[in-house]
Amino acid sequence: MASAAEQFASNLNFLAFAQASDLKRRLWFTMGALLVYRLGTYIPMPGIDAEALRQSFNTHSSGVFGVFNMFAGGAVGRMAIFALGIMPYISASIVIQLLTVVIPSLENLKKEGETGRKIINQYIRYGTVFLAMFQAYGISIGLESSNDIVSNPGWYFRFSAVVTLVGGTMFLMWLGEQITSRGVGNGTSLIIFSGIVAGLPLAIFNMLELSSQGQLAPVLVIGIFILAVSLIAVIVFIERAQRRILVQYPKRQVGNRLFQRDTSHLPLKLNTAGVIPPIFASSLLLLPTTIGNFSQNLSDWSLSIVNALSHGHPIYMLLYAMLMVFFCFFYTAIVFNSKDTADQLKKHGGFVPGIRPGERTAEYIDFVLMRITVIGAVYIVLICLLPEFVVSITGVSLALGGTSLLIVVTVTLDTVAQIQGHLVAHQYEGLIRKSKLRGGRRNR
Repeated sequence: MASAAEQFASNLNFLAFAQASDLKRRLWFTMGALLVYRLGTYIPMPGIDAEALRQSFNTHSSGVFGVFNMFAGGAVGRMAIFALGIMPYISASIVIQLLTVVIPSLENLKKEGETGRKIINQYIRYGTVFLAMFQAYGISIGLESSNDIVSNPGWYFRFSAVVTLVGGTMFLMWLGEQITSRGVGNGTSLIIFSGIVAGLPLAIFNMLELSSQGQLAPVLVIGIFILAVSLIAVIVFIERAQRRILVQYPKRQVGNRLFQRDTSHLPLKLNTAGVIPPIFASSLLLLPTTIGNFSQNLSDWSLSIVNALSHGHPIYMLLYAMLMVFFCFFYTAIVFNSKDTADQLKKHGGFVPGIRPGERTAEYIDFVLMRITVIGAVYIVLICLLPEFVVSITGVSLALGGTSLLIVVTVTLDTVAQIQGHLVAHQYEGLIRKSKLRGGRRNR
């Protein structure tokens, strides 16, 4: 009986999808935009010797450049026009959101609604240009310091490299905004998602090839796949988990009729911050390496700092965990305002049983949110660092790291949820249209 009902529901969803022309247009636009992004990762930057770059990158691919290359969809290894990826935009978002808490004028802009949000987004764009220029110049200096990668080093190459890389980043920022408004899903997250997924088949093939050559034990390969499947199951479970706060509404009397007391729930996700903490933490930890590229001859103490912050180092993983925990609480505090939620409940007559409406309700929501955010922060740290420890112990590079796995699964869940939301909206509009047609026929 249950299987028949599920089959009937799936047929309804398929029929609704076939009739949802707006959703199909959004999906085609999203796929077309991501295809343009993937093509851009293969367009090389001018003045680069591809073979020398490949040999140089292979010697540094296990470090921070490998992480940067993963987020950029392989564009760093080819030094394409999208080599900076979307990371400068994410870093600028971090800085502006931090300043929003510190600077009262920015906080007031945030409260002004759509107008203030547009001004803040404009500040983020300016910050993206500045950070992209900074990182692009560092990359050009680093390329010139390597042997035989740049054909004609000098200020002309640096200028062309900065213009090319900054232009690529700004185009990706615009493309992400277009996907968000005209496509399906969050554009920035989908760009990172497509870059990670694009390198997955090759990584799996390389792992299987090493196993067939005897360089990798088959038991270890099976264990890695079991670990990946287990992490995916944990991610799906936690991302779907909610802490529901019971909300009651008083009895209402309309005319001579007395309506019973209504009850509802205030859902709070265990991981309110989503994939933002690992992305933010990774982007911040990439900055010291970029700064180190400005100087060809680093001092001993600065070189030790850069090495300590390299990918896979214990200090790197410790700072990575601390930054993820910080951004879990910080981003949750930004996206969820307990005071506004309590005021809205009080305005509509809702209350939490046993809690006084208003300020006490806000304090209770903060208390619950703090406790579940602790669970979410521990979950994110474990998901992102467990594969790192496996790599350090076994010496085998995983096809999907913890951060990339979290991004892939979470973005997939969010995109599927948005597609389902468009389907529900389409079905709802169809029901309204049918009811109007029936009403018009009855009036005739």
